Amino acid sequence: METVRVLVADDIATTREDIKRLLFFEEDIKVVGEAANGEEALRLAEALRPDVVLMDINMPGMDGIRATELLTEQFPEVAVVIISIQGEHEYLRRAMAAGARDYLVKPFSSSELAETIRRAGASQKKRQARFAGRPPGSAAEAARASGRLVVFFSTKGGVGRTTLACNLAVALAQQTGRRVVLVDLDLRGGDVPVHLNLDSRGTIGDLAQESDLADPSLLESYLVPHFSGVKVLLAPGDVAAGEAVTAEQAGEILQSLKTNYDYVLVDTPASFEGPVARALEMADRIIVPVTQELAAMKHARVNADILQRANLHLKMRVVLNRMCTGGISPRDLEKTLNLALWHTVPAQEAVVLAAVNRGVPFVLAEPGSAVAGSVFELAGRLAAELAGDEKEAGAGGKEREAAAPARGPRNLLGRFLGFGFKPLTAS
Repeated sequence: METVRVLVADDIATTREDIKRLLFFEEDIKVVGEAANGEEALRLAEALRPDVVLMDINMPGMDGIRATELLTEQFPEVAVVIISIQGEHEYLRRAMAAGARDYLVKPFSSSELAETIRRAGASQKKRQARFAGRPPGSAAEAARASGRLVVFFSTKGGVGRTTLACNLAVALAQQTGRRVVLVDLDLRGGDVPVHLNLDSRGTIGDLAQESDLADPSLLESYLVPHFSGVKVLLAPGDVAAGEAVTAEQAGEILQSLKTNYDYVLVDTPASFEGPVARALEMADRIIVPVTQELAAMKHARVNADILQRANLHLKMRVVLNRMCTGGISPRDLEKTLNLALWHTVPAQEAVVLAAVNRGVPFVLAEPGSAVAGSVFELAGRLAAELAGDEKEAGAGGKEREAAAPARGPRNLLGRFLGFGFKPLTAS
C-alpha cells in the first residue's frame, strides 16, 4: 500500500490538530508537516515534497490562492486540496483556476477528508505519469490526438441532460486529471450557470462574433473557470444573441475546443436545429438520457431514429436517468424501446435538488452518494471507451468509418429536410 504524504497549511493550530486527528487511523495517509501561512507552505513543500497539500484559503500574509498558484508552478507533482467554508465560491473558483485539484468544505468527516486526499493524490500521479518524459513542444505532444467530443441529446425536456452534463464534466476532470471543457449549446437560455453557480460574462454568442475562432488565446478568454477545474463556455443570456449563432460558427468553435482540450462535453436544448445538428455530426459519443416515463420513452425512440437515419447510431449511448423501483424496469424498457441501456443513474432527488440549489455539482457536494458514485462510474466507463477508440484508430480502425455508407454533400439538418423531416422540438 503506497502512502500519501500530506502537508497541512492552515493558520489556526486547532484546525491543523483536528485534521491530524481525523487522519490518525488512515494507514495509507501520513501528515509530514504543518504550515501556518502560504510562505511557510512553500518552504515546507520544497523541503518535504509532499504528495498533497491541504490549503486553507484565508491565511495572514500570503493567502491560500497565491500559495496554490506558486505551488502548482514550482512543484507540479504536488496536488493541492483547498479547505474552505460555506459562502466562499468566488475564492474557490479562483483557487481551482490557480491549479488546485480538489476542495473540501468545513466541517468535513474523516472519511470525506481521507477519500479526497486519496483521489487528489492518485489523480496527480496519473497526470505525472502521462506527461513524464514529454517536454513542451516535443514530437509526442505535437502528435497528441484531438480531444473527444461528447454531446448530450434529447428532444424531450426534463430528462436531466444539463444535470448529467455538468456532473459528468466534473467527474471526468476529477478522475482523469485531463483538460475538460463544458459547452452550453442551449442558445435560448441554458441552465449551466445555475448548476455551476457561474456568472454569464463572455458567452458563445460573443465568441461567435470574433473573426478568428481558431485562436487559442482568444478562445480561452471566453471560457469561465469553475472551481472544479472544468472550463465552461456559456450560452447567451438573451434569445436574439443565441439565434445569431450559426451551425458553421458552432462547428468552428467545437473544433477549436477539441484541438485544445481532452474532453469537450456539449449540453443541448430539447430541440433539433442547426448548431445541435452540427454538434451531433462532429460527436465521438452521443449520450441520450431517458427516464421511466412514457413521453420520455417515446422521445428516446424518436432520437434513436434520428441518429439511425443520419448514420450516427453507432455513437449513441442510452443512459437511464433517475431510475426508481416504481417505474418500468430497465429490462422492460430495453424491450419496449428496442435499445440497449448503456448505463443507469439512480434517483436521489433530495441530493440532486440540494446540489442544484447550491450551485455545486452533487459529485462534489455529495461524493459518497449513490447518484454521485454512478456518475463517477459513468465517467470512468466513458473515458475508457474513448481511449479505446484512439487505440483502434491508431491500429487502422478508421477503415470501418471509410466503409460506412456515404452521407451525401448536405449537412445533417439539410439531409433531414430532404427526407421530409421537420426540426423536432420538445412537446
